[in-house]
Amino acid sequence: QVQLEESGGGLVQAGGSLRLSCAASGKIFDVNNMGWYRQVPGKQRDLVATIFSGGSTNYVDTVRGRFTISRARDNGKNMVYLQMDSLKPEDTAVYYCKAHVSPYGLAYDEYWGQGTQVTVSS
Repeated sequence: QVQLEESGGGLVQAGGSLRLSCAASGKIFDVNNMGWYRQVPGKQRDLVATIFSGGSTNYVDTVRGRFTISRARDNGKNMVYLQMDSLKPEDTAVYYCKAHVSPYGLAYDEYWGQGTQVTVSS
């Protein structure tokens, strides 16, 4: 019913940039908060950045000032982006987007994308 699809991951050298995109589509009445998380093997999935429906944002300390989260409507899809600058090897992870979606105008549920790999070489 609701699908989230990430794109934009890849391999980049330290100091470089990548821009992740996530498209939410399907049965969607409203989208509330959207965010990006990341996970490395053997560790829990951690929050990176959140953007609220009003446009305010929140970042984990380790990425603040380097990453920028934004959202937009594009061709009828709800998009969330993560611009990642000054990348470091420790940013290497699988990045997931998450959205709080109300499919029918009632309750909101969490939906996740399938993840996209970001690898930063030193």
